[in-house]
Amino acid sequence: MMKGTTKIEFEVGGKSMFFETGLLARQADAAVSCGLEENIVFSAVTSAKEAREGCDFFPLQVEYREKFYAAGRFPGGYIKREARPSEKEILTMRVTDRPIRTLFPEGFYREVQINNILMSCDGLIDTDVLSVNASSAALTLSDLPFNGPIGAVRIIRNDGEWIVNPTHDQLASSDLDLTYCGSDDKVMMIEGTANEIPEDEFIDAMKTAHTEVKKIIAAQIQLRKELGLPEKIYESIKNESPMLDKARELAGEKFIELMKISGKIERQESVSDLKESLKNLMLQEFEEMTDEDYFHIFHDLEVETVRKNVIESGVRIGGRGLLELRELEAQVGVLPRTHGSSIFGRGETQTLCTVTLGTTKDSQSLDAVTGGVSEKEFILHYNFPPYSVGEVGRLGMTSRREIGHGNLAERSIVPVLPDEFPYAIRVVSEVMGSNGSSSMASACGGCLALMDAGVPLKDIVAGISVGLFSDENKSIQVIDILGAEDHCGDMDFKVVGTKKGITGFQVDLKVHGLSWDQVTEAFEIARKGRCDIIDFMSSVIAEPRSDLSSNAPRITTIKIDPEKIGALIGPGGKHIRAITESSGAQIDIQEDGTVNIYAVDAEGMDSAVSQVNALTAEIEIGKTYNGKVITVKDFGAFVECIPGKEGLVHISELANERVESVESICKPGDEMKVKCIDIDNQGRVRLSRKAALVE
Repeated sequence: MMKGTTKIEFEVGGKSMFFETGLLARQADAAVSCGLEENIVFSAVTSAKEAREGCDFFPLQVEYREKFYAAGRFPGGYIKREARPSEKEILTMRVTDRPIRTLFPEGFYREVQINNILMSCDGLIDTDVLSVNASSAALTLSDLPFNGPIGAVRIIRNDGEWIVNPTHDQLASSDLDLTYCGSDDKVMMIEGTANEIPEDEFIDAMKTAHTEVKKIIAAQIQLRKELGLPEKIYESIKNESPMLDKARELAGEKFIELMKISGKIERQESVSDLKESLKNLMLQEFEEMTDEDYFHIFHDLEVETVRKNVIESGVRIGGRGLLELRELEAQVGVLPRTHGSSIFGRGETQTLCTVTLGTTKDSQSLDAVTGGVSEKEFILHYNFPPYSVGEVGRLGMTSRREIGHGNLAERSIVPVLPDEFPYAIRVVSEVMGSNGSSSMASACGGCLALMDAGVPLKDIVAGISVGLFSDENKSIQVIDILGAEDHCGDMDFKVVGTKKGITGFQVDLKVHGLSWDQVTEAFEIARKGRCDIIDFMSSVIAEPRSDLSSNAPRITTIKIDPEKIGALIGPGGKHIRAITESSGAQIDIQEDGTVNIYAVDAEGMDSAVSQVNALTAEIEIGKTYNGKVITVKDFGAFVECIPGKEGLVHISELANERVESVESICKPGDEMKVKCIDIDNQGRVRLSRKAALVE
């Protein structure tokens, strides 16, 4: 160990783990490496000394990059250099950001950047939880007001046994993939997928994971002690605001009543009128008040009003009941040329979902440094255009939010996909209107569109979000939160599942963790809500259609001898190209000899099947063929019966009468009907024109 390096080693889930600092990036505010076996993620934290002028939010930037050198590999592509982050890297950034962001005090606006790098990887496990742990450790060592530390583990279940920080092989055969993050006594974040696991078993997994998390937290505290740093004391930031006090006095009661208006447009117009009139009154009291000052005052008053209505009066925006779903609407088969389509709406939130079925060649290849699954045959893409919230905006690259929401809906549907289905599937969710939980609407709409496409799902899934409003004395949970309730509340607890159990989940918090009672309550509220939504979805389409869309490619599967794969492909792919060009079909060949043929019409399918059979068939004794003369010799003619397969027609088998010369009967290129009369033990084929003529 180099001079000045401090290292804490411990065990988590039976595997060796460590935190190390002082070795790298000594000019950063703090830098820590977190290792699990041979996997190491490095985290460096830096911060601005002061908040930017006019900044009114916490500018936390979390980055995570997987370096190919970590696994002893070259990056792909021409440039041979890591470029923009992959989807997996973006999802890891989001997993890291969510539990950390909420642990900074409200009103802290200094810029903070967390730069994480995967430096070593054995390819056996995923490293996203190391990003969370390394970040927490670096923040714990820094002087920043971070209310940590926290810890994160991945937990799965195999054959009834909980396994912490599993290998990819163990994960592949599990019925739960849970990324769990907690503080010493609270739940901070959950994310992942499950195979219809009941809520009580899910909570058992969380509690098992929390036991291991406490070891990670203890190691971070010990690391700070060994560096001789004092115990970290967290203090919230208190901002006195006489302007807010006056705004509350002038318009607080009226604001409370306006937020009870049920119609979104009417409510927004009334609030806008109040905003304008209150501004004029405030300027009479505070001549120095700027537009920016007033923007923040009114925002804070709105948040306070929404929270006060729920906590003190049990009244939500629009007057809806705490556990009341918004009005549901749905229909399927809305687009004539897609393979499946649906519209799903819940209040002002609406998604248009489409399904496209393709060949297995359309599967998405994955090239994660950490290993694991190399491709996926089910993809769900989520698009959030500006018109969905009535705004003008630029259309550019897919945002991190769009990637995260799409991934949540995708992994929530995967557990109910058929085990054997010879198609690649792409679902696209176009958000047409958004006022809360469009990711959950995407899961519902995606499920409906898949059923409309005739994909034989095992069950119907639906998703719903649960919100939280709390203070020092009270905790109230509500279902199906609006966008404003998400903004003003303390929690966005998303759960997707069937009536049997959970398939997908993700929790975002603004408070510093949840108690176990709050977690249990949220799961039960979500369970009842999704069951109601599933009942509604069943009334729209009760089960997957029995037939695929007429626009979807049809498939025929042929099994051939694996040794004939080369003959089917042909030199340089000659045979396959010829089949696809002449028939219009697509052909997918697997190593075990399974040949999947995709075509959009019967004629193309028949042509492709016939040609594949011809290329992979064997000449059979007693069968007659329309062959082609390849070579003529004095003793007979060689005739190709099927592509690449030929036999000899001896001169004595060319005709019923005596033949003086082979050339008198045929020449190369002639067509000839022949019958196979024998195949010897060396595979040599004897053909007869005479026998074919008799037939």
